[in-house]
Amino acid sequence: MKHPFRLLFLLSCILAACNNGSNDDTTTTPPDSSNPPPANINYTVLNIHPHDTANFIQGLEFYNGELYESTGAPAEYGYPSWLGKFDIKAGKLQHAVTLDTQYFGEGLTVFNGRVYVLTWQNKKGFVYDAKTFKKLQDFSYNTEGWGLTHDSSSLIMSDGSSNLYYLDPVTFRNQKIVSVTDQNGPVSNLNELEYIDGYIYANQWQTSYIFKIDPNTGRIVGRLDLSTLVNEIDHRSPGHDYLNGIAYNPASKTVFVTGKRWPSIYEIKF
Repeated sequence: MKHPFRLLFLLSCILAACNNGSNDDTTTTPPDSSNPPPANINYTVLNIHPHDTANFIQGLEFYNGELYESTGAPAEYGYPSWLGKFDIKAGKLQHAVTLDTQYFGEGLTVFNGRVYVLTWQNKKGFVYDAKTFKKLQDFSYNTEGWGLTHDSSSLIMSDGSSNLYYLDPVTFRNQKIVSVTDQNGPVSNLNELEYIDGYIYANQWQTSYIFKIDPNTGRIVGRLDLSTLVNEIDHRSPGHDYLNGIAYNPASKTVFVTGKRWPSIYEIKF
């Protein structure tokens, strides 16, 4: 058994500690100064462009001055999954490719003259020539496919979790996984992605947020709250769905954001 004098000594120390200080029993956990809350990012709406409400948008990206879009097709909407170039003035997608009905189209990115597009649960993606939309090859991955972007050397994919997957654009081998966190821990439901000036921007599915992510650490360093735009759409467009779609136009240094079946694309600057 434990030594009785040692027990008495420990008991006296505990009592002294309990009687020392104020009667306030509340405790405060110090903030994690190494991972502060994301900074709020302010934005300004510059233009509002038309968007076809038939488009259940999944991916949105500028390439060589042209806007590319991919869509998914929930069965109850009766639309196929499309991808092609989006006519900003007309608000219409030029349907260059229609995916087979077994595939639910997801995010896309355009890299080195090739269009890469994901499918949701088939664990299969497709590669097309960016000019002709001729199919070049298929590729596979081991998770669901949600959002897609790229940096100077890798494809970057989300799967609805808190992970971002870096894929070799030729072999499609997984190069690394970056876990995305804020001050409270991992942040999930990462969806459509866009790489802008060294940071990854991500829609969070079923919210009004776009996160700015440091790709080196996975930390969310900034956050855009687009609830004002979401509420505006709520009031004038019944049947729309969640915020989704981020495209950076390097020529104008503006960002295009929209949502699934939204009637508008907002051109913003932040």
